[in-house]
Amino acid sequence: MAKQSNKGSQTGQYDKIIKENLEITLPVIIRDVLGLDIAQSEELPDDIQHTKERKPDALKKVTDTTGHTYILQVEFQIADEKEMVYRMAEYSVMLMRKYRLPIKQYVIFLMDAEPTMPTHIDTEYHKFSYKLIRIAQANYKLFLKANNPEVKMLGILANFGTEDSYKAVKSIVTQVQSFTKGDFAESRYFKQLRIFVQLRSSVEQQFEKAMETITKFFKEEKDFLYRKGEVKGREEEQVKVVTNLIAQLGLSDEQVASIAEVPVSFVKDVRNGLKK
Repeated sequence: MAKQSNKGSQTGQYDKIIKENLEITLPVIIRDVLGLDIAQSEELPDDIQHTKERKPDALKKVTDTTGHTYILQVEFQIADEKEMVYRMAEYSVMLMRKYRLPIKQYVIFLMDAEPTMPTHIDTEYHKFSYKLIRIAQANYKLFLKANNPEVKMLGILANFGTEDSYKAVKSIVTQVQSFTKGDFAESRYFKQLRIFVQLRSSVEQQFEKAMETITKFFKEEKDFLYRKGEVKGREEEQVKVVTNLIAQLGLSDEQVASIAEVPVSFVKDVRNGLKK
């Protein structure tokens, strides 16, 4: 992924998230975004050395369901880079020389804009092209079908269609939370999601609104569960006290209720339970 000079550290964050989650997200991207039907896949070293070193975002030797084997390269791009076509051409030649197999190359553009970077070289002696795909053209619900928060997060960069943007954003936020185990993981995914939202400034307000709603809901839920547990613990202690007063002192319901500071009906319920 190319680095933008004016957003070096920020772009580095996108690159880090993509790399961290690639093992989980790539199969979904290959199937649902690139439309490739892969039967077998083999990881290849990402260092291509020939006069210079290149490190593709994703590089695999794959065999599709028709039996064709080729090298698949996937790049994730933020900058609308005019030189991208030459970089991809360099990759292509190096990969063909090393593996002697057909090469399929895809650049997935993550920004919510129409890229203008060239995809072809067409001269008298050199013809080359790669496929440029905008993630914003994919339906966001494709990503929500996955069971992994890493994949669901990509929905924030995809196409909401005719659906209300706040409803779509809230659905993404809710599902990321629902499929996350543990507070630490939840914090990590929401941090990553917040970084992705910066690539789509048109939904930043909807995202903040959705996060505020979700955070408030789950805080209240946790508070409720805490209070519920606290009440349950207090009731268990009251049952223990009432049981001891009944069994050891033989007091009446009214006397037990007065000493334990509980309703008479509570004492009756405990006494009836002891008779069973």
